[in-house]
Amino acid sequence: MPTDEKALVIDELAGLLSKARLAVLTDYRGISVAGLQQLRATLRPHNAEFRIAKNTLTRIAAERAGIDGLQPLLDGPLALVLAYEDIVAPAKAISDFARTSRILTVKGAVLDNQVIAARAVEDLATLPSREELLSKLLGLLNSPAQRLVTVINQPAQSLVRVINAYGEQQGGTAAA
Repeated sequence: MPTDEKALVIDELAGLLSKARLAVLTDYRGISVAGLQQLRATLRPHNAEFRIAKNTLTRIAAERAGIDGLQPLLDGPLALVLAYEDIVAPAKAISDFARTSRILTVKGAVLDNQVIAARAVEDLATLPSREELLSKLLGLLNSPAQRLVTVINQPAQSLVRVINAYGEQQGGTAAA
């Protein structure tokens, strides 16, 4: 039976895991305090946080949150990167930090209550951001309207060209 303090931590972790769209499990062994502060500062603008947690408490919290299959990832020092809104930007931030620090390692992740491998986190990091996807969608939606305007203006432009050519043929100056 966990102590009252541990029970509060379990409840808090279960709530965070339930609320998070993406929870990346990492091994933070060897990272300096300054490095952890830098990582936390990088994650904060993306509505994500970095939490160090005990394996046993995380396992119990994951079970309470309805997440199965987390047990193989719970070995050694454990830290969670919890993303609550956008999942791509925090995945990019954690992948970049892991690549530059060469100390932090990604063990795996939980994406919408499904356990995914560390490689899938790298794949998430290569996706375009939400803003990029929205701008591409807007461009696709705007393209037919631009083509319609071009098609509608084409007869008027052709008429102007014909009138200008006729005026030049008659020896006058071309109209603007």
